[in-house]
Amino acid sequence: MKMIKRVGLLLGTALLAVAPAVMARNLVILHSNDTHSQIDPDASGRGGILQRKAIVDSVRGAEKNVLLIDAGDMVQGSLYFKFFKGDVEYPLFNMMDYDVRILGNHEFDNGLDELARHYKDVKGARLSANYDFSNTPLKGMFDPYVIREIDGKKIGILALNVDPESLISQQNYKGLVFKDIIKTANETAALLKKKKKCDLVIAVTHIGYEKESDKTTDVELAQASRDIDIIIGGHSHTTLNPDDPKSLPVFVNNAVGRPVLITQTGKYGKVLGKIEIDLDNLKKSAPEKFTYSLIPITDRFAPEQLDAGMAAFIAPFREKVDSVNSRVIAYSMAPMSGDARVGAYPNWLADYALKTGRQAADSLRNAGVSVPPVDMGFMNVGGIRQSMPQGPVTEGLILATFPFINHMALIKVKGRDIIDALQVALVKGGECVSENVRVLYDDGKVADVVINDESIDPDKDYVVSTIDYIAEGNDDMRSWANGSRIWTDDEEMIVKVMRYVNETSAKGLPISADPSPRFLPIFKMQNSD
Repeated sequence: MKMIKRVGLLLGTALLAVAPAVMARNLVILHSNDTHSQIDPDASGRGGILQRKAIVDSVRGAEKNVLLIDAGDMVQGSLYFKFFKGDVEYPLFNMMDYDVRILGNHEFDNGLDELARHYKDVKGARLSANYDFSNTPLKGMFDPYVIREIDGKKIGILALNVDPESLISQQNYKGLVFKDIIKTANETAALLKKKKKCDLVIAVTHIGYEKESDKTTDVELAQASRDIDIIIGGHSHTTLNPDDPKSLPVFVNNAVGRPVLITQTGKYGKVLGKIEIDLDNLKKSAPEKFTYSLIPITDRFAPEQLDAGMAAFIAPFREKVDSVNSRVIAYSMAPMSGDARVGAYPNWLADYALKTGRQAADSLRNAGVSVPPVDMGFMNVGGIRQSMPQGPVTEGLILATFPFINHMALIKVKGRDIIDALQVALVKGGECVSENVRVLYDDGKVADVVINDESIDPDKDYVVSTIDYIAEGNDDMRSWANGSRIWTDDEEMIVKVMRYVNETSAKGLPISADPSPRFLPIFKMQNSD
């Protein structure tokens, strides 16, 4: 083996000595998005930040020019964030030496002061072209773009963030000014390409690939652009894989018919994106000549191949996480997917909301408060962050599944506003509606909402049990905010969920849910003639 390595080194040295001009100059871009605090590999050995670092180190060892970029939502989704509020993820990303970082919407989950506390120590370029932080604690921490000169080529990188309205709780981005994505992108990209003479312009975005609301997507950005060559995206958890025939397109033509490469790696850090660019032919090459691939992140590495410093840093945090993850509190009759927009887990959560809301209404009445009957439960599937396997269920799994600081609420809202909200939910693919509700649709439109076997009345008031995040009109379902708040719980939702699970287990009952869909295509009678 030593002889082979030596021959290889001698041969490489000879080539460099004889013909240095023919050696290709390459740029490799590694990128991640929506890793959501998944510090450890999952149950099947996928993902893990130590494993990602091993791959990054391997590529950096083999390539001269490497950029490491993250497209946001690196927090929220595991007990590491719930317990330690970013004190694990932010230092670890610094240890990985990310060159470019942008914000996702979940970086705002603990408010601007907490975000500023962490971001003041973030290494690498901190970018946002369309967020104005002048009147916030983040003032001065972000640049609209950065230019890196690599082997004589100028690489311009700009960042674009999602519209926070009806997505991030208003108190968590107070003072932030959002600027139009496409206008800002085109102005910044033109500046980089024409005035700054950049050879390549990359937009790092957290706006999403797939259309689920009226907000701008990566596809629309690409179509409206002229000077962007690559979009490195996040937010929609889309896996764009050129080797998968079922993947959504990775190339989209821009406003002048030139293809733009769009990339995204799904969620939870299970793969790492890799873009390879020939710098010598950059001016001649169209983006479709760039090589884009996904590198699976698995547990194939031996312990000695993992970063010892990072492992030592994680160890004391993992001790607390593991102690909670080992405490069994319930049993699940069947697996429930945390990724499903309809079915068992969404149904279980909505049924829990209905039951909890009715209990709260009974308590209010016993206290002398007049409260109408609770008509339905509604929750958002985005609040379900983990899947539940069949068998033992741990306390840690429940805490990680519902990590957000939400509070149960009762709202009084018109039937028309319920219909409008459910139309948004339908476009997204469904949401959590309780067992006494069926949403009937036809040709992509809500045709009827049946509550307690009666069609909804647009002019009637209904009482809905949900969470305060939804009651404020978030998750793009703005019409919920037209209602009036009857009651908001003082306890966090997770406290109530945990109590509900414990009470169920104390009775000897397993966790179970009806998997039947509650969003249904309208049934049309066929003539027998």
